[in-house]
Amino acid sequence: MCYKIERMKDPLPPLNAVRAFVAAARHQSFTLAANELHITHSAISHQVKALEGYMGVRLFERRVRQVSLTLEGLRFFNQADGALRQIAEAARSVMHQAPERVVRINVRPSFAVRWLIPRLPRFIALYPDIEPHVLTTTVQPEAADDFDVAIRRGLKGWSDAMQICPFIEDEVCLVASPAMLAGHPVSDPRSLARFTLLRSRTRKGDWDAWLEHGRSGSIKPAGQMLFDHVHFVLQAVEDGLGFAAVPVSLVSHDIALGRLCCLLPDQRMPITRYYYGIGPNVVPDAQYFLEWLALEGANAPGI
Repeated sequence: MCYKIERMKDPLPPLNAVRAFVAAARHQSFTLAANELHITHSAISHQVKALEGYMGVRLFERRVRQVSLTLEGLRFFNQADGALRQIAEAARSVMHQAPERVVRINVRPSFAVRWLIPRLPRFIALYPDIEPHVLTTTVQPEAADDFDVAIRRGLKGWSDAMQICPFIEDEVCLVASPAMLAGHPVSDPRSLARFTLLRSRTRKGDWDAWLEHGRSGSIKPAGQMLFDHVHFVLQAVEDGLGFAAVPVSLVSHDIALGRLCCLLPDQRMPITRYYYGIGPNVVPDAQYFLEWLALEGANAPGI
């Protein structure tokens, strides 16, 4: 559909001057108008004089430290003030109808809490007009799901309709809180026997796999506690309830901030890397998120 836009036959007065005049008329003061518009008193005076010259009439009576509207100025103010408000309202109505810029990211809850969310402020700082919508689920994403980018560990279960790309490599390490380790250094795996082991149902085998990988034999911790998810385990670790064997990807941010300590860092165990999948109906703005994601993955801190 095409529209014909007619050229205005009557030229408009300088709008900056009109805006300065309306502010001065509303306040009956050049000084207060200058404060409202964040410009100088002389700038208001110059704009009003320019408008008076354009219109060929006096708009203000000027007295010492006081101005008042002339009859012509009052007539012009009564119409110009409403016209400026109408323009502002028209602009707001169009701005509110601007298309939403959203990137939908499908991740597991633990990855969202421990990796993605702590880093999202950097993405928002780079792209303040794009809203990241984080969708958490433990189910493998399907191509028909409502998302642009999904992040999962491994290559199993992805839809053939999605483009899959390698993301960050990962390892399992042992972590504990600095407070729990105070006065109780861990110099070898046997030192762990004095502490409580914290485990999650979703990654229940990491401790035994870590022992086997390091050929550390059988070590019986002082106690054990079981939680539903890894992020509950890590909260318990931060609170000093014990130690845990967890993926580095989920604790690197906390270790960098000093909330957690890595135990026996030379004895980490490699595990399946992460991949990200791009949905078949991906929005164009997702490209900015993918570029940022690749940069974050390349700069992910080691331990």
